[in-house]
Amino acid sequence: MSKIHNLICYKKNNTQKSMSAAEETFVGAIDEGTSSTRFLVFSSKTHMPVASHQISTTNISLHEGWVEQDPEDILMKVKETVAVTCEKLKMMNILPSAIAAIGVTNQRETTLVWDKYTGKPLYNAIIWMDMRTQPIVDRFMNKRIPNCHTPDEQKRHLQFKCGLTMNPYFSVFKLIWLIENVPEVAQAIKEERCMFGTMDSWLIWNLTGGVNGGVHITDVTNASRTMLMNIHSLRWDKALISFFEIPSGLLFPEIRSCSEVFGRMTDGPLIETPISGCIGDQQAALMGQMCFLAGQAKCTFGTGCFLLYNTGRKPVISTHGLLTTVAYKMGKHTDPIYALEGSVAVAGSATKWLKDNLCIVDSYKSMEVMADSVEDTNGIHFVPAFSGLYAPYWKSDARGTITGLTMETTDAHLMRATLEGICFQTKDVMQSMQSDTGHPITALNVDGGMSTSDTFLKILTNVCCLPVVRPKMVETTALGAALAAGFAIGIWSMHSVKSNCDTFIQTLSEEEQKSEYVLWKKAIDRSIGWNKDDEENDYDDFAGF
Repeated sequence: MSKIHNLICYKKNNTQKSMSAAEETFVGAIDEGTSSTRFLVFSSKTHMPVASHQISTTNISLHEGWVEQDPEDILMKVKETVAVTCEKLKMMNILPSAIAAIGVTNQRETTLVWDKYTGKPLYNAIIWMDMRTQPIVDRFMNKRIPNCHTPDEQKRHLQFKCGLTMNPYFSVFKLIWLIENVPEVAQAIKEERCMFGTMDSWLIWNLTGGVNGGVHITDVTNASRTMLMNIHSLRWDKALISFFEIPSGLLFPEIRSCSEVFGRMTDGPLIETPISGCIGDQQAALMGQMCFLAGQAKCTFGTGCFLLYNTGRKPVISTHGLLTTVAYKMGKHTDPIYALEGSVAVAGSATKWLKDNLCIVDSYKSMEVMADSVEDTNGIHFVPAFSGLYAPYWKSDARGTITGLTMETTDAHLMRATLEGICFQTKDVMQSMQSDTGHPITALNVDGGMSTSDTFLKILTNVCCLPVVRPKMVETTALGAALAAGFAIGIWSMHSVKSNCDTFIQTLSEEEQKSEYVLWKKAIDRSIGWNKDDEENDYDDFAGF
């Protein structure tokens, strides 16, 4: 009898284990960035990646300041990363059919045009950092808007409509360049066969069928970076399209939420899998950091750094040099959530300068060790304004400046001053955000390459006088896209997902830090006015990027 009972229990337990294993599903994330294309697969239970594949992308630079990529090459690499990752899953005894949905996250502002009938690009993708459009920006800055009597009134009018200020980064100026300089584009618009979109639009259209019924959409976060979407209605704005002289006949993508089923994969190992998430990369990182509440903020530390602050359901139009953007919209019938965005031009590139130009350190890890070997900077401050200051100062005549040097200054002090300078710049942006919103930031969530350094984060928390939170799972951008896709089909809810983090708490008193901040402000003053060849207000037109 006991043997029969044990056999029944054994079978029952194994059945339960099989059912439990079967309940685990997976969500894929296409992460199409500036330097690489990746596909990651996340577990529905742990929110952790179980498999991935990455391929570097190639930039094309025909002239100084021009940055392009081949759209067909990017599409091919996306498909390859999906295929290779699915093979890795099979080796883990996970079938590709276990992937329930796919999300897409992408480099923002990058602009593409292609033929509706052939599916072929009409030109290379013009990448977000491309600067060829500055003359076009200058031209439209001089164009007057009815009832706007001063440049400041015109700037505020545009900013209220789209949340942005005129800058070569934004998609509209790349689109205008394509229309004016590529005859095939102008002709295709006349014949109503020119499809326009950002990188997400190109990928989703192709992956859902292309010329054979592909879905031509974008999401609110990517559309909010074109300068053609009304930040309030979340629709293409006729007045903005008219102001920027975009000809009729251009085929715009439909603006959708970040989280809904857009279409299904039409070929490859994930055929028939729904694509149900779409979100720009910086907003995806905000999602991946679980910054779902107003007042929460994240900062990505890479070459520069991008800080996004969740402002809730109402857009805050900045008066302190920041951008207003859509953070996310999780479903057709949900309210959009907005964010303020500010950037620091130089972060990780300052450490690269120490390594490659001054040759006083051989790696970021060595720099971290040296910076940690001293308690402070011995009174020096380093403002890494190599090409001017961005938010909140917007001074093109600023240059890199080191103040307070003495005979006792060592390379270790300079290392620490470099890290502190990046942190003080972050504090400057945070203070602008708090001034715009009237609410203090309670904690700063961080990601990006520099955030792997405990030394850097300890300095950051002391400089900013608030807790700094680093996720244990660093793939926050891809996770944000996966979450958007999973929310759409009910795998997760915004209330059920939790992040696992390390938190850094300040050790310096606020009084000590205030005195240091006063010295930082003096260093900022001394960094301004060095390049008198630049116009005094060069950066006023793109304050906030």
